[in-house]
Amino acid sequence: MKYYKYFTFIVLIVWFSVMSINELWYLYENEWPISLTMVFGSFIAGASAEGGGAVAFPVFTLLFDMSPYTARNFSFAIQAIGMTSASLLILGKKIPIDKAAIKYCGISGIIGLIVGAFLIADNIPPKEVKLFFVSLWLSFGLVMLFNTFKKERIVILRIKIDQRKDAIILILFGFFGGIISSIFGNGVDIFSFCLLTLYFRLSEKIATPTSVIIMTINTIVGLFIHVFLLKDFDHKVLGYWLSAAPVALLCAPLGAFFISFISRKNIAAFLIFLIFIQFITAMIIIKPNNVQITLCFLVFIVGGSLFVALNKYHKKIKINNLTSNSDMTKTYNDGF
Repeated sequence: MKYYKYFTFIVLIVWFSVMSINELWYLYENEWPISLTMVFGSFIAGASAEGGGAVAFPVFTLLFDMSPYTARNFSFAIQAIGMTSASLLILGKKIPIDKAAIKYCGISGIIGLIVGAFLIADNIPPKEVKLFFVSLWLSFGLVMLFNTFKKERIVILRIKIDQRKDAIILILFGFFGGIISSIFGNGVDIFSFCLLTLYFRLSEKIATPTSVIIMTINTIVGLFIHVFLLKDFDHKVLGYWLSAAPVALLCAPLGAFFISFISRKNIAAFLIFLIFIQFITAMIIIKPNNVQITLCFLVFIVGGSLFVALNKYHKKIKINNLTSNSDMTKTYNDGF
């Protein structure tokens, strides 16, 4: 816990000093909606498989009509505070995580992020970026909803990389998740989460904090790329960040702490609700034309097919080789 406390103290001191010396308190007059949004966004970042950017990106681009590129950069900046804080709390309180998943998805996620940032992210039109985001997550939400109604499901408490195929799948999902993160500011977290829960059958209570740490690694690298290499981190984003930094610092760890006390089914239900709200809001605000509706449909079909395939052809769990206390849990009438 000491590293979490040190990090919190240092960030608050630096933030307060910058705000006071430069007399920037006026930012709250105009940017209070940013801070309010991140109360919920940061809590969700710590409590679920979706980073704070999963709330910030659709809210800022759909409700505040912010550029997707600005929203993405803000997502990286604010998650660098909130999700780092949440990750330090997870590690400090020894909340269970899967180290193998972090190793494979974390490293390949960085590679995917770099490829996406330099070759893909800024070449997609803004409206299509928004629609791609909500359509992809909707496909995951429907698969998750289907699984919630299952009466019985065996899940494991840590994955076993006993085949080369397992490592390759983790690397591929980390890589493509990193590319998605380069576009939206988050993505490797939900990609790793769906792989771990649908294919490997890892418990959501383990997969969620694991995905938080994977996204934290991706976030820090993403922020570095945009600040020091691409140099497209403008003053407007800095103002947004200053107005929301203390909120993210405190609310994300609160979410990470909260997650250890709620059931796996409630975690899934919360994510499903959030995903559906995002999609409905996007359809109302953007009012997509026929071409854009076709794009949404294709993304939904491809994404849904991928997630359904993961769920259907999941890795077989050898129950005889598991110990009930440390490797496996069996859930009855609890959905996921």
